[in-house]
Amino acid sequence: MSKADYQVQSLAKGLEIIELFDAEHRILSTNDFAERLGVSQSSIYRIVQTLLDKNYLRKVARNAYTLGPQVVSRGFSFLAGQGLVDIAAPHLKKLRDDTSISCHLAIRDGLETLYVYRAQASQRLSVNIPLGTRLPCHTNAMGRILLQQLSDIELSAVYQSIHLDMYPKPHPQTFPELKHLLAKEKKQGFALNRSDNATAIAAPITDYLGNIIAAINISGAEQIMDKRHQFEAAKESLLNTAKTISYEAPA
Repeated sequence: MSKADYQVQSLAKGLEIIELFDAEHRILSTNDFAERLGVSQSSIYRIVQTLLDKNYLRKVARNAYTLGPQVVSRGFSFLAGQGLVDIAAPHLKKLRDDTSISCHLAIRDGLETLYVYRAQASQRLSVNIPLGTRLPCHTNAMGRILLQQLSDIELSAVYQSIHLDMYPKPHPQTFPELKHLLAKEKKQGFALNRSDNATAIAAPITDYLGNIIAAINISGAEQIMDKRHQFEAAKESLLNTAKTISYEAPA
């Protein structure tokens, strides 16, 4: 038997569809898929639907598609594992052990916080966000740290069509409120978020030029984080860990 006899043709076609996207072809149609793969549109319809259902494709208009979040999440997790995650992991594990609080590492993808690593606390009252989780940046501490990557002009451009009041308080309800909060958190060097009986503190990871490239947090139940002395100790440990990771971060 030849190698082709062992191939799952529908899987092969699905992978070929994903590979059609590149820097010059960010949006493609089913007609593009059919022409480039040399097949009929009807023969790839079910494959496209499966890729949509699994979030490997995202529909942007009628009969027009772009790569979905799963491609970014899975791809980045692998690539980051060779660099920043490998550097950050031992420091976050130590931070977790020192504070008994869960720790996470995230990057910004558009206006979403993408979780790429976690050091999970073993205690019952712990907060553990699964890898690959995406949250709107303005609704969480790490996300607002990551928004500090943007200039005022960039921030205004990306949020001009976003209705922030779709998200409940205590999240910022207007763009001026968001800008004020970002300025305050940038000045103090950390971001704080309280929600769902949990508290998270986040700090920036920077490159050698001082540019924010990621964020880390400690996230614990209110029963733990509401204790003032424990909160301050955890915050200082977080800030020191962020400085250490930043010093070692890849250029």
